[in-house]
Amino acid sequence: MSKSLDTTFSALADPTRRAILSMLLEDDMAVTDVADPFEMSLAAISKHLTILTRAGLIAQEKRGRVKWCKLQPDAMRAASVWMQGFGQFEPVNLDAFERFLAAELPDTPGG
Repeated sequence: MSKSLDTTFSALADPTRRAILSMLLEDDMAVTDVADPFEMSLAAISKHLTILTRAGLIAQEKRGRVKWCKLQPDAMRAASVWMQGFGQFEPVNLDAFERFLAAELPDTPGG
């Protein structure tokens, strides 16, 4: 599992690859359409797509003469579960904390 997480997070570390994943949230896309918004060569985009494919985050398939990319959302499940482990603590509600302090320490200025 650790190697899988390493591969996933390594693939997600690059902003271009994250942007590609965001684009694929909408729908499957041809490789040329994926490359279109980026100011880099098709070969450079293909390298990014290869990394995403090896990480299992996308699948590529040939449809006729066109290569298509499809998001594989289940591939991020292990990373998501791992990250959720760090969300076990509730965020601090500063207003409630201020009211608590005012009630507990009434002699302080502003309380």
